[in-house]
Amino acid sequence: MRPSLIALCAGSLLLAACNREPAPATVEAPPAPDAAAPQAAHAFEPGIDADDVRALVTTLSSDEFEGRAPGSVGEEKTTAYIREQFERIGLQPGGDNDTFFQTVPMVETTADESTVLRLDSDGQTRELKFGSDMVIGTRTGQAEVEVADSELVFVGYGVNAPEQDWNDYAGVDVKGKTVVLLVNDPGFHAGDDSLFDGNRMTYYGRWTYKYEEAARQGAAAALIIHDTEGASYGWDVVRNSWSGAQFDLRAEDDPEPRLPAQGWITTEVAQQLFAESGLDLKEQYAAANERGFKAVPLKAKVSFDLRSTVTEKSSQNVIGYIPGSAAPEETVIYLAHWDHLGKHEGEGDTIYNGAVDNATGVAGIIEIAEKFKQSAQPQRSVVFLAVTLEESGLLGSKFYVAQPSFPLEKTVGVINLDAMSVAGRARDMVVTGKGNSELEDILEAHAGKQQRTLVEEGNPAGGYYFRSDHFNFAKAGVPALYAKGGSDLVEGGTEAGKAAGDDYASRYHQPGDEIHEGWKFDGIVEDLELLFSVGLELADGGQWPNWYEGNPFKAARDAQRAGQ
Repeated sequence: MRPSLIALCAGSLLLAACNREPAPATVEAPPAPDAAAPQAAHAFEPGIDADDVRALVTTLSSDEFEGRAPGSVGEEKTTAYIREQFERIGLQPGGDNDTFFQTVPMVETTADESTVLRLDSDGQTRELKFGSDMVIGTRTGQAEVEVADSELVFVGYGVNAPEQDWNDYAGVDVKGKTVVLLVNDPGFHAGDDSLFDGNRMTYYGRWTYKYEEAARQGAAAALIIHDTEGASYGWDVVRNSWSGAQFDLRAEDDPEPRLPAQGWITTEVAQQLFAESGLDLKEQYAAANERGFKAVPLKAKVSFDLRSTVTEKSSQNVIGYIPGSAAPEETVIYLAHWDHLGKHEGEGDTIYNGAVDNATGVAGIIEIAEKFKQSAQPQRSVVFLAVTLEESGLLGSKFYVAQPSFPLEKTVGVINLDAMSVAGRARDMVVTGKGNSELEDILEAHAGKQQRTLVEEGNPAGGYYFRSDHFNFAKAGVPALYAKGGSDLVEGGTEAGKAAGDDYASRYHQPGDEIHEGWKFDGIVEDLELLFSVGLELADGGQWPNWYEGNPFKAARDAQRAGQ
């Protein structure tokens, strides 16, 4: 899901009164992971091969797979196909009960999009429409969430960071109120490098953190003000990503706090809302970037009756591995998410095929697995993990980290493949979150053999390191690498790279993310060869790479290793 040249997926949702009865909660059986996989006529070559990559991506992103939504027929076909490839290669099953599948219990919640959010502001009542003015949803698993006359409070960036001497909630009680927040973190909009990491997003800038902190503060709801620069994606990404069925772990499987309702509003809605309270939104952006900012009550209340269809289901992670010859208990993990946005209602092309995001990554781990299998047996075990529910908040990888098939303290490192470049060979390799761990030293040495240089992502403000599945491993202490082909292309240089990035930005989380004849798979092959080399060195060596000094995840890793 997380391309380095473009923007990424976002937020959640928001609503109000409706006259229909609450939609009943239902319980459905999980998809059958042993459904017959689609049979491909392609004859696969040993090792990493461009035609093989193309065939895998073509199948996984075909209309037959219906956009690979968790809990759908598309999931059944996708997980069966991945299992079939793992079996073809000769991997051992690494899931539940000696199968290739790890069951991930989930809750599917679909908000009624006819719901509106009612604002009482400046003596007037107006209704915000789902999709055009706002989006809203709930993670409670409840079929109806009602909020009546909840006072609105602007809490800046909604950050409580003692180590930064920063607390946007200081001196204000938001229990039962609705907080209004800015996307990203302090320092970004002001361009101030002395605040947090300046232009580079920290985890405090992620919408997930903001909702969690609002829940800890006892808020009834939270609304993030969207702006394209701060979010690194347009409103259409918010609307498309968070309309329709939304997936979550069961509350009992997730220790993080949850709000009754959470969502986004457009900049235009926020400007009018602030003006009705006698405030200028631009001035409040500036104020929120000052240390010591104090929350500002707005002269407005919000009401909504959010009705949703709630279904308990399950989804599947797919896990295969090659056992190590000398230290099989020690593992190297290759990771990719198989899910995408599924099939939506409407006219025209309604299938969100997710060819780049992330059929390319799944194809990548399959091809790397095949090359490992064709090579001498590695000394450490190598695990190939295709996870679900990435587009819904990295939930499949979160569940794996909570219930690992292979102990995290024995996991040497994780290599994540997500939204690989189809623009062709590149002179550079983008390391998302560059400067995090010693895995980069290994990558740099092997990149040099390809005459390639390592660069950081083009938009560090986007916080991409927190937006893909490796992040759950990082939070748990396991060093994790997320790298892929850059934008300085062998054919056409940076100008061609920018054009390719702009083209994909228009397709990201759209039906247009489907395979095209003009795609070049030689760059993916070169990237896969490079990432294979990194994993091979880890699998056949005795090193335990760590986070660099000063990294917030190093303490967790040190504690893991101290127990060994």
